[in-house]
Amino acid sequence: MIYTLLLSCLITATSCNRDSYKPSASDNIKDKGDVTIYTTTNTRSQDFTKGYIDFSTKFNMSPNTITLDPNQKFQKMDGFGAAITGSTCYNLMKMSKEDRTKFLTETFSDEKGMGMNYIRIAIGCSDFSLSEYTCWDKEGKENFALQFEEKQYILPVLKEILAINPSIKIMGSPWTPPKWMKVNNLTDLKPFDSWTSGQLNPKHYQDYGWYFVQWLQAMKKEGVTVSSITVQNEPLNRGNSASLYMTWQEQQAFIKQALGPQLKAAALETKIYAFDHNYNYDNIADQNDYPVKIYNDAGAASYIAGAAFHNYGGDKAELLDIHNQRPDKELVFTETSIGEWNEGRNLEKRLMEDMREVALGTVNNWSRAVIVWNLMLDTDKGPNREGGCQTCYGAVDISKSNFKNITRNSHYYIVGHLSSVVKSGAVRIGAKGYTAEGLVYTAFQNKDGSYAIVLLNDAEENRKITISDSKNHFSYEVPAKSVVSYRWAN
Repeated sequence: MIYTLLLSCLITATSCNRDSYKPSASDNIKDKGDVTIYTTTNTRSQDFTKGYIDFSTKFNMSPNTITLDPNQKFQKMDGFGAAITGSTCYNLMKMSKEDRTKFLTETFSDEKGMGMNYIRIAIGCSDFSLSEYTCWDKEGKENFALQFEEKQYILPVLKEILAINPSIKIMGSPWTPPKWMKVNNLTDLKPFDSWTSGQLNPKHYQDYGWYFVQWLQAMKKEGVTVSSITVQNEPLNRGNSASLYMTWQEQQAFIKQALGPQLKAAALETKIYAFDHNYNYDNIADQNDYPVKIYNDAGAASYIAGAAFHNYGGDKAELLDIHNQRPDKELVFTETSIGEWNEGRNLEKRLMEDMREVALGTVNNWSRAVIVWNLMLDTDKGPNREGGCQTCYGAVDISKSNFKNITRNSHYYIVGHLSSVVKSGAVRIGAKGYTAEGLVYTAFQNKDGSYAIVLLNDAEENRKITISDSKNHFSYEVPAKSVVSYRWAN
């Protein structure tokens, strides 16, 4: 118990002592064993607590047995993580180097932390950047360049993360093209001098494709390889402080005519994901099934790995619908936020709901990745800009008074519970047997052959559950209102 207490104290930024530890039903777990376990309760009585148990030597007669089926294979997993926005990087750079390295190690290290391994960054500004800009705000190819925010904040943080975990995957998403590429609509084609809304002028398709290539190459020169991009963040949202309205017809044409061919000509293997917006397509009827409509053009589809989704409208079942229509294309979940509107700092409420709907819910509907929004904001929900979200919280919030004390919110835990036991390249596999109200789980087999299962118990009582891989089995009393992750060698 002392070992698990110390690990719990290491992971959290709050002060810790033996008197503050709350005993739980799992206090019999050991400091080594066959199965590695991480447990978080919604009251923080266990706070990403690491422990171990051994396989059972008794014959398994438990009716509460979940049995893994590695012969039933679903999607390959790419990873789990968060957005490293300008605001996140600003806060991280305000920390002492020692504190920042400790936090980033706890978050991204496979050996010493949660092992988060997928990051989303903006191509140019986002609504959580320190200012509004792109890397090509003045016409003329000689005017393309990475800007102050990349050089002073984004790149230093990315390089420190990559030093901790070199296998991190990075996704880039633009919130807006350069304003000189925008028009008010596709009929009038009048210049649209605004960061917010507007549409991409078709005459600038090739320019914009060149912009993507230059940005990818500039990041690579800095030692940052971007493995995937989305074409436009929230293409049906005109209202974000940095935004562009882009229908599926426009995105299809841009990918087919410019973006896809230019990435290919530059020998860039960066994956392209379409859409990057809500399950309900913002209730715009003719934009329903947005990615599938793009795929219907074989030329465009040939350049596209799959589609990205957010959850600010609609239901995760849309992922399954898109998968069933085009099982040859990938799905990734790229953004969700917590804030004042959904009691974002109330872990007792959010841990259960976010694990069910976001983490396990998207993965169980064929998503290969789960990425939440800002990794870190300050305790004043910033830095933020007028026109952006004024009520968002980060996956963690850092004290604005000293840039030292950190509060972990639900999004930090839900991603960490996946990334800690499910590694890039793992395959989701079948799991059957025991079911109960409020019990949700997902099983995986990692590339090294090890098994993993992530489980949510949303019941008011502890549950004694046995997990079997047909060769070995073990039992564990899952605390009420908790998330538990397991990993063991095959």
